[in-house]
Amino acid sequence: MLPVITRQDLKAAIDAGAVTVVDTMPVAYYEKEHIETAVNIPGFPYENAAEFTRFHAPEVLPDREATVVVYCANVPCRNSELVGAELLNLGYASVYKYREGIEDWVGAGLPTETGH
Repeated sequence: MLPVITRQDLKAAIDAGAVTVVDTMPVAYYEKEHIETAVNIPGFPYENAAEFTRFHAPEVLPDREATVVVYCANVPCRNSELVGAELLNLGYASVYKYREGIEDWVGAGLPTETGH
């Protein structure tokens, strides 16, 4: 189980440039809308989450010492837990989960981006 970060703490960390945010939704969802500055490591289908993480992490998360926050759609979504667990297995030192996900972020009126 990954440690959880709140929306307020995540927003403050993004504003301070102190965190790398990872959207774990499939590419089409990421391109439609994601949290500002987020990179993408798809965590779905679930059985491919570890493979996708091993493939994408070296490129989008080159610093294994950086603070990383993973998120997906909402609380029931498992993508972020699976990607986050694999990041820990790969030696990333500081991985958190924004449990409420993009639905909560958008619902709070916080900034998002589209495209890559």
